[in-house]
Amino acid sequence: MLAAVVEAGSFVGAARALGLTQSGISRAVARLEERVGARLFERDARAVTPTDEGRRFYERVAPLLADLDDAVTDVGRAAGAVRGTLRVLVTPLVAHFAIAPRLGGFLAAHPELSLVMSVRADATGLVADGFDVAVRFGESTLSGHVARRLTETRVVTCASPDYLARHGRPKRPQDLSQHECIQFPDPATGRPFAWEFQRKGRAVKVRVAGRLTVDDGETMVAACEQGHGIAQSLEFAAPGLRDGRLIDLFPDWNKERFPLYVHMPSRRQQPAKARAFVDFVAAAVRSRM
Repeated sequence: MLAAVVEAGSFVGAARALGLTQSGISRAVARLEERVGARLFERDARAVTPTDEGRRFYERVAPLLADLDDAVTDVGRAAGAVRGTLRVLVTPLVAHFAIAPRLGGFLAAHPELSLVMSVRADATGLVADGFDVAVRFGESTLSGHVARRLTETRVVTCASPDYLARHGRPKRPQDLSQHECIQFPDPATGRPFAWEFQRKGRAVKVRVAGRLTVDDGETMVAACEQGHGIAQSLEFAAPGLRDGRLIDLFPDWNKERFPLYVHMPSRRQQPAKARAFVDFVAAAVRSRM
C-alpha cells in the first residue's frame, strides 16, 4: 500500500492499482503513520508526496517488498512445477500390479522429482505420518482429507484348473465349506475377511476354512494359481483370470465391488507434483481394468 501511494503519487491512483477505495487507502495510510509515529505524506488537492521521513521509510522497505515479491513468484513457480520430494503411501496390490511396471516412465518424465514410496496396506494418519498422497482400497475413513475415487473392482472367487481337477468344482457358494480356502486377514482387525456373495440383491455369507492364511494379495493369488486352494481376490489383482491360470467359480455371484481411492491433505491448491502422481496412478489403474 505504501509503495502504491508513492509510485502513483495520489490516493486515487493507489486505490485504482490495488483495487481498493480511495477512502480505504487514506485510512490505511493514517494507521501506518500512527504506528510509526511520523507523518509520511504531504497531502494537497493535486497530489500526495512523501515527506522526508516518508521517503526514508519507503527507501528502507522497498527492498524488502521486492524480496517478498520474488519469494511469492518463486513459491508460485515451485507449486506449478513437478519437482522436489513427494512422499506417497500405496497399498501393495496397486504398487505391484499397476505402479511398478510403469514407474520408470513416470520418473523419466519428471527428472526433477524425487519419489519416496511406502508400500503397505494401512493408512491412518496421512499428514501425521508425513505422506503427501495415499492410495488405498476401501471406503474412505481418513478425516480431513480430499478423497478421489479412481475406480472399483469386483471381488472374485477363483481356483486353478489343477485344483479343480483334483477336488472338483463347487456348484454354489455354500459348497465352499467342503474345500480348502486361502484366507486373507483384515488389516484393521487381524481376522480373516468373511466370504460374502451377492446376486440380484441377495447376499450369502459362507464360513470357510483352510490351512493357509496370507496377508499379501500377490502371494495369495500365486498360491491359488499353484493349486493350494480357492481364494477370493480383487479382479484387479488376478491377471490369471485373463489367460486361464485361474477360473472364476461364481460369475453370477460376484456383484460385490471394492473402491480404490487416492487421498491428499485438504488444501485449495494441490502441488503440481502431487497432481502429477495422482494422474499417473489413475492412468496406470485404468490400464489394468
